[in-house]
Amino acid sequence: MPLERVKRDLQKKPPGGVDAEPDDHGLGRSRGGLTTKLHLAVEQGQKPLSLLVTAGQRHDGPQFQPVLDDMRVPRTGPGWPRTKPNRVRAGKAYGSRANHAYLRRRGVKCTIPEKADQIRNRQKLGSRGGRPPEFDKDDYKQRHAVECGIGPALA
Repeated sequence: MPLERVKRDLQKKPPGGVDAEPDDHGLGRSRGGLTTKLHLAVEQGQKPLSLLVTAGQRHDGPQFQPVLDDMRVPRTGPGWPRTKPNRVRAGKAYGSRANHAYLRRRGVKCTIPEKADQIRNRQKLGSRGGRPPEFDKDDYKQRHAVECGIGPALA
């Protein structure tokens, strides 16, 4: 028997890691220890519309669509709640091609900055790399509403 196997067999508790915590818990391991991530959609008035809690080691990008799909804005009069935002402002972590395509299919305008490695890869391809996504710096300044909306979402 290899020495590592003998040590592992003598261990009293199972080793920790990403599989130690159930999937439905919003607690996970990262470099800083046990952490949680909040994925939040808020209106410009900082009212939370949708909240998703994931483990700290989970990637942000795949959570984009579930957060938007869960969003419901009640109408002032009769009718079904609105489920499609007019505009989305998000951080670089949500700037994948899949998320941009999802927003285009739904007809939603977006302001999401491009990651530096995505810019390099697109430019490396030359004319085959396509055009950069539209980005308005002044509009992106309004993204602070999400940061300000975290406090009321937890209350």
